Amino acid sequence: MSKITPDAIRHVASVARLNLSASEVKKFQTDLEEILKSFDVINSIPTECEPSFQPLEVELKFREDIEEKCLDNPLANTKHSEKGFFRGPKVV
Repeated sequence: MSKITPDAIRHVASVARLNLSASEVKKFQTDLEEILKSFDVINSIPTECEPSFQPLEVELKFREDIEEKCLDNPLANTKHSEKGFFRGPKVV
């Protein structure tokens, strides 16, 4: 007994807006049954093992958070500053 019926093939074809002939329905039925057999082979593979997402152990390394002195006046070396802000061109 086949898992995929010709009616199922016709339904999928109608959803995809395809007009299939009787020979095309039979061909697709055979092809899809072979694909399902391939998935059965894949499903039969034992997978009862611990998954390995990384081939090597990943260790997170963080640097020490060191507090440092901030710049007192970051605009001290620019000639385009005024009262601690950048001075830009005048806009009318």
